[in-house]
Amino acid sequence: MLITLGFFALVTAISIYFHMRGGRPAATAKRPGPLCPRCHAPLETGATHCAACGVPLQALELVTAPIASETEATLEATTALHAMVRADVCVGCGACVPVCPEPGAIRLEGKLAMVDTARCKGHGECVTACPVGGILLTAGDAVQRIETPELDVHFQSNVPGLYVVGELGGRGLIKNAVNEGKLAVEHVAKQIRQNSLFARRNADVYDVAIVGSGPAGLSAGLEALRAGLRYVMLEQGTLTDTIRKYPRHKLLLAEPVRMPLYGDLWVADASKEELLQVWETMIERTGLRVRTGQRVERVEWSGDRFVITTETQAWHAHHVVLALGRRGTPRRLDVAGEDMSNVFYDIVEMEAFEGSHMLVVGGGDSAVESAVGLANQKGTTVTLSYRGDQLKRVKPRNVEKLEAEVARGRVRVLYGSEVREVRPGEVQIDAQGVPVTLPNDYVIVRVGGTPPYDFLKRAGVRIVTRELSLAPATLAANGG
Repeated sequence: MLITLGFFALVTAISIYFHMRGGRPAATAKRPGPLCPRCHAPLETGATHCAACGVPLQALELVTAPIASETEATLEATTALHAMVRADVCVGCGACVPVCPEPGAIRLEGKLAMVDTARCKGHGECVTACPVGGILLTAGDAVQRIETPELDVHFQSNVPGLYVVGELGGRGLIKNAVNEGKLAVEHVAKQIRQNSLFARRNADVYDVAIVGSGPAGLSAGLEALRAGLRYVMLEQGTLTDTIRKYPRHKLLLAEPVRMPLYGDLWVADASKEELLQVWETMIERTGLRVRTGQRVERVEWSGDRFVITTETQAWHAHHVVLALGRRGTPRRLDVAGEDMSNVFYDIVEMEAFEGSHMLVVGGGDSAVESAVGLANQKGTTVTLSYRGDQLKRVKPRNVEKLEAEVARGRVRVLYGSEVREVRPGEVQIDAQGVPVTLPNDYVIVRVGGTPPYDFLKRAGVRIVTRELSLAPATLAANGG
């Protein structure tokens, strides 16, 4: 009996000993480091890429950013306000800098206005002066709120099998677009392998349909070709249209990005025509097939596949990658010369048009904002052409800014006018029945278009607002 009790006492003591060892303070245990959001492998401190799956971590910044709640925008009344620049809106026109009463509180760095919060006193003059509403006063954290489709780390939306990449996903940088297109199709290929779709292929159903042939779409198509997927790539216009509608006068890649099947792509201070040449070379070299003239009207799930309906036919695919522009399909003027390379449908780097003769076409807020922003560029002459007799759809604040620029002689407004022809070095306008010829370097067309988010919502994709930290590294990325 005593032997039995002694045995149990010994076992109990040993158990307590090992339990106490396992319960030592957590400070002695090695804390796990951050994990890759995509493959969950450990990341080294300061890593820019995941060593396991190779994903560039910057490509996942937005999709992993927290979703803002309605209450997170509320500020405490006792906290001092300061200006904050929305990096996703700022066009780098510089209108905010000269009006600030605090020297050095706001400045231009490259293509982005930057605020020194230590010097900023929250006067708000920069908010009023910004022609695009890209500056706000805040007492909150340094974050920018970006409206974007709800996507996971594979750029798959809340609709399984439907992916959104590139500009429409909220980040318009060429580098990000290329990475996102590749990562999305990598995930498509993985899903096909896991679900054994290769063995159950239907000749009428593609593995993936890619909509759009910009940087994201091109990268997605090349990755589909490399992975041996049955793909169809749909472009509503031509390859020329895709590049020509870029809002940037010059395109810059500060570092090379790797295109599937092609290699490093490095476009340093290139024109749209030079980029188009690179696009055509890639397609010719790889054999990528792009079906042009296929404007996609809707995407819907039907049974075991997506049906992608264009103006001429219906395409069937197990997966869809949407690589559309964030601005949607711009409305055209349908006049002679509109296909020239000096016609834009949006504008980003206004400083690139310094010293130019500019014509802005339209009568909404976007047209007025473009005209006012261009008027602040040294030596730039701006004419605003609008077919109506007055601005009825423009915010009062924008009307005041336009009238101020007209009074200074920086903007000329032609009401009741329509563009008839764009020619090299000039543009022909009908102004209330009178033909007018203006010297012209560039035409900015801001007459509306088809919003892409309506298209997404019809496909079932949810739109959310994410809060992206405006840390210095993020700001640099947004401005490049």
